[in-house]
Amino acid sequence: MPAETSPTARALLALECIQSRPGVTAGGLAAALGVTERAARRYVAILREAGVPVESVRGPYGGYRLGRRHRPPPLVFTADEALGLVMAVLDGHHAADDPTAHVGSALGKIVRSLPERLSAQVEAVRRTTTAAPDRAAVRPDPGTTAALVEACAARRAVRIGYRSAAGSSGRELDVDPWALVVRHGRWYLLCWSHGAGARRAYRVDRIGHVVLLDAAVVPPEDLDPVRDLEVHLSVGWEFEVEVVVDAPAEVVPRWLPPAMGRVEAVDRDRARVLGSTSNPVWYAEQLVVLPVPYRIVRCPELREAARELGRRLAAAGEESGDRPGGGRPVADAT
Repeated sequence: MPAETSPTARALLALECIQSRPGVTAGGLAAALGVTERAARRYVAILREAGVPVESVRGPYGGYRLGRRHRPPPLVFTADEALGLVMAVLDGHHAADDPTAHVGSALGKIVRSLPERLSAQVEAVRRTTTAAPDRAAVRPDPGTTAALVEACAARRAVRIGYRSAAGSSGRELDVDPWALVVRHGRWYLLCWSHGAGARRAYRVDRIGHVVLLDAAVVPPEDLDPVRDLEVHLSVGWEFEVEVVVDAPAEVVPRWLPPAMGRVEAVDRDRARVLGSTSNPVWYAEQLVVLPVPYRIVRCPELREAARELGRRLAAAGEESGDRPGGGRPVADAT
């Protein structure tokens, strides 16, 4: 921080930091401003004297945040920012042009708030773009999602109503919410299930209600939500799989997604992939990307799927005259 920066300017920088990082501690604020904690508290005091409602919460999860009566500054978008936002919404949510839907309504408000020339450009992109539907995507109820986000942020346990894949009546589950993860258009709650005594991933679109509980939640220190979800989704399926790959264990994850299973070393030059699947054909197709030899040690269903895939690939590589009923392709028979 330059020495000539005035206390007022530093206080404004402190305000920007508190706005962008609600719950920032005095130590975190001091680190962001490059000053001592005592100085950071002084800048907070300057903001309060100016009428900015900076609230502080004590405790291990406390910090500074702005009160609800603070009026945020107006949103100002550049042309690239506005167009990028609309493109991202269209890419992730294909009902963006429906003014009666939550996303379409919110996007319409943003477009109407822009200057006329910029609004016309953004609206042109919105109206002339057609997105192919993602058939795998399942969007959960916004209210349910917001309640889970709040619970994760507050680190509070919740009781959820959860229904099965078949849509049967829900069960009551007490869980410690850790994070929400979006994977291939589907939302998952990564959490610790008290009933199962293990970490679980629940589809948010199958959660019927959320009740906030008093118990505090402490997520694992090594939590990596995306990685942990992928690993979780690789176990518990119908067919147990073991594949030995002729490559070191540290190399195999570069070729295979985490959902394929856990990778462990057999020796210095070989690795073992341990997972499960309910779709052996899909699993066999993923293994084809391996650029080294591999052997399916366990899972007869996967072996048969691999054989069938091999037959199809071999047939695709044959000359047309080598195929039964072959001869020249129809396009050449002029």
